[in-house]
Amino acid sequence: MITIIDYGVGNIKSIQNMLKKISAPSFITNDIKKIAQATHIILPGVGHFDHGMKKLIESGLLEILSKKVLIEKVPILGICLGAQLLTRGSEEGDCEGLGWIDAYTIKFDNSKLTDNLKIPHMGWSDVSFINEAKLFSNMPKECRFYFVHSYHIKCDNVKDIAVTTEHGYQFTAGVIKDNIIGMQFHPEKSHKFGMQLLRNFAKKY
Repeated sequence: MITIIDYGVGNIKSIQNMLKKISAPSFITNDIKKIAQATHIILPGVGHFDHGMKKLIESGLLEILSKKVLIEKVPILGICLGAQLLTRGSEEGDCEGLGWIDAYTIKFDNSKLTDNLKIPHMGWSDVSFINEAKLFSNMPKECRFYFVHSYHIKCDNVKDIAVTTEHGYQFTAGVIKDNIIGMQFHPEKSHKFGMQLLRNFAKKY
């Protein structure tokens, strides 16, 4: 059962609705006992890094999430801010992140953006899959996903980079390290492309 973490940040219901469309059972919860039974975890999130991290800490769920992800190796998918929280921290604030990915979240470099490119990066962008991860099984060669963000992940280890796209310059749009997955885009808003990615997460991990 896919467990969508409710810590007061993110478009949780839209994720569940997309999972219903692909017949992937899920539930939304902040109950530690229910999370303890999770076979898959989705960590959603939108907004400011520090706000999201503080809400996650206040939820009291860090211990159970760390146990599930780091010890039991349950697959976790961080979406948008949820992906950024997987890193050590962000230029957007002062809070430490989860540190589950060897990476840092940085602001878009305005010096590399032309006048017609704005921040936040918002809308549809073509992506490139960097590795042969099972998350990308049966995906068309040309995929587009929906983005809304002003910061992006910068990995220490290029092996953790799974997806790239461009907004003025190429940047990391998705990371995978063993059972830990983070996608900067919103699969729940990305129609058939997002449906296939979520289907792969549900059935191949």
